[in-house]
Amino acid sequence: MQFSFRHNIPRNDIGVAVVAAAGVAGDAPLHPETEAELAALLAERKARPLSGAEEKVRSAARDMLRNGAYKPTGRGKPASEYLLGAAREGAFPRVSALVDVNNFISLKYVLPISLWDAGRCASADFEFRLGREGERYVFNNSGQQIELADLVCGCEIGDGGGSRPIVNPIKDGMGTKVRPGTRTVIGAVYYPSAAMRAEEIGAAAAEFMAGLTRGGGSGGKLFLREGGTGVIVL
Repeated sequence: MQFSFRHNIPRNDIGVAVVAAAGVAGDAPLHPETEAELAALLAERKARPLSGAEEKVRSAARDMLRNGAYKPTGRGKPASEYLLGAAREGAFPRVSALVDVNNFISLKYVLPISLWDAGRCASADFEFRLGREGERYVFNNSGQQIELADLVCGCEIGDGGGSRPIVNPIKDGMGTKVRPGTRTVIGAVYYPSAAMRAEEIGAAAAEFMAGLTRGGGSGGKLFLREGGTGVIVL
């Protein structure tokens, strides 16, 4: 199984670290080691504020989304900020093992992350770009939609070369969300390259991969920075 990715975001300060894992189980319980790590992190986030370095990343991650007409305020802030607030209030969401791993890494590194079911996509080719005027998708079971104009998006590329948004750093689309039957997932960590060292994002991606494949599965990772293309083979 081979996936390709293109970084077409027109800014040189937004990086995307992509990971993919096959042979996972969308209905499996969270691995005990990850469960313990998450519990410790939740206690830490509730007990103390972000460090100076973490606050710098949080602010820079929000600034990544200031593009054109899009302003990351209110409900338009990165999902990582929602998770941080939920952790402080003792209301951190628990969904499924795969989603919980995604949220754990997002909370730990204060970065927005998207996760999608590759088996629900018609293509194995993807790109990251800004949303276009009029683009939108449903993001919850109630049928609510998010407007995507000027928002950083992960998109599925069709046979004709066109692409449709399926995820973003705020709300992922319902059409490709992880389900109990999910067996192959792709995750995208959006990060501000000026605020993080390569070793830091490498550690985040490696830990994300380890969490997704604990208890079974295989994976590979690819780092995309400031443009370019890449391939993941599973």
